[in-house]
Amino acid sequence: MAAAQGRLSDGAGGMDDAKGTEEEARHKGSHNGSNPSGASGGNGTSGGTGGSTAPPAFAAAVEALRAVRLRPQIEVEATRAPQRLAPHAYALEAAVVDGDEDLADGRLVLLHDPAGHEAWHGTFRLVTLVRAELEPEMAADPLLPDVCWSWLTGALQARGLTYGEPSGTVTRASSHYFGGLSARPSASQIEIRASWTPREGLGGVPDTAAHLSSWCDLLAQVAGLPPAAPGDASVVTLPQRRGPQSR
Repeated sequence: MAAAQGRLSDGAGGMDDAKGTEEEARHKGSHNGSNPSGASGGNGTSGGTGGSTAPPAFAAAVEALRAVRLRPQIEVEATRAPQRLAPHAYALEAAVVDGDEDLADGRLVLLHDPAGHEAWHGTFRLVTLVRAELEPEMAADPLLPDVCWSWLTGALQARGLTYGEPSGTVTRASSHYFGGLSARPSASQIEIRASWTPREGLGGVPDTAAHLSSWCDLLAQVAGLPPAAPGDASVVTLPQRRGPQSR
């Protein structure tokens, strides 16, 4: 699957390098339409930090992520988490797959600071990067950034999730090829970077399973997949891009 690489910008808590090294990649494990378990990351915790020393609330939040079952078009794997954003972190990468092509990809990081974080207004934070290629005419729509941000907030609200301190950016980028690459068609990409504070429930544990499911709803929508279940007919999905990217 295509790794969601680059820098994850957390508007309420810092920035870290989200690109894993080849050595870190050896710790990954993947699944198809199943659950994001089976990889070992830093200090013995899949895709994250803390291992046996992780606080109970963080351990419970991570176990809930591992138990989520997803629609078959979405492949998820645990990956090395950023090390400098919080004392404890767990990271997942995902791709929306059609056959052997990736239609969209993303990265979701769960951060935890037992002492709390002033900017988060809580002890947990979710940070994400989602991206997909677009038809050039779609990328030129001046309302596209607002629509993409509404997809993120709408995905959370559709599952009845309460959250605070949302922050993020929606970026459009276009590539035009020249010289020896002039035969390639122009390409456009949308990128959503965001973070939010999930509401903490019993025992100080947020409903990370529901947050992961809503994040996958966003991935599917960005990729242009139809809703997994009947929903509001007014929901607009992103049209299929010109050509899926080879894996």
